[in-house]
Amino acid sequence: MRLATIRTAAGHRAVRVDGNAADGAAVETGDADVRALLTHPDWRARAEAAAGPSHALDSVDYAPLVPAPEKIICVGLNYRDHVLEMGNELPEYPTVFAKFAPALVGAHDDIVLPSVSDKVDWEAELTVVIGSPVRHADAAAAEAAIAGYTVMNDVSVRDFQNRTKQFLQGKTFEHSTPLGPHLVTPDELPAGGWAIGTTLDGETVQSSSTDQLVFGPVELIVYLSQIVTLNPGDVIATGTPGGVGHARKPPRYLTDGTVVVTSVAGVGELRNTCRAEKR
Repeated sequence: MRLATIRTAAGHRAVRVDGNAADGAAVETGDADVRALLTHPDWRARAEAAAGPSHALDSVDYAPLVPAPEKIICVGLNYRDHVLEMGNELPEYPTVFAKFAPALVGAHDDIVLPSVSDKVDWEAELTVVIGSPVRHADAAAAEAAIAGYTVMNDVSVRDFQNRTKQFLQGKTFEHSTPLGPHLVTPDELPAGGWAIGTTLDGETVQSSSTDQLVFGPVELIVYLSQIVTLNPGDVIATGTPGGVGHARKPPRYLTDGTVVVTSVAGVGELRNTCRAEKR
């Protein structure tokens, strides 16, 4: 099953996504957004039975998949190829930081390039959405808590990120982070690694596989649930593979007008245009 949050004349609505982009439909579940849907313990049955207003899939306006998560938890330095390209050793523990909800944009919205920096980078990320409360999880409980997967571009303002040892200030600029378009439940996906990548104006800049992850989704939930209760709608971005602009020689960054496509095979694709911030 695939779920999404769309914008309608009446506001955000959670939908079940049926069919494909050309002739499919988005059927409203009766919930304000995907987070609201996931708060129902029977969310899967509720979504499967949904029979609300239907929207042609080729014309929907995607909001961020979870417009206002309780928590947006991000993991850095979590792909073997990216760790090595950045000149680091494989970590013993996950590197964890956060974003705030105002950073999020929809799957086809513009990425706003902040006026205070010209060092804005791309980061394709497989992202986990939590479907049930979980605390002090073992592996089985962690796996059961996964509602599904989506895609994030963890757009990073590198000069701000590197001002201190704490990443957050470079990771949560407003209107910078696409999330979506769909939540894809685990039963829809094959076992094994999934191709992940980014293109800029059609040029491939990231191409890897999620089997390069140092800490996979289940391991991350086990670890993070020792620290805090993970709740329905919480978002965990699992890190980016090699190919980021900051690691290139010379470095390369996003510019006004660049079209960025971020994808995870079987999960989805983000397509966003970069626009310089207007002050």
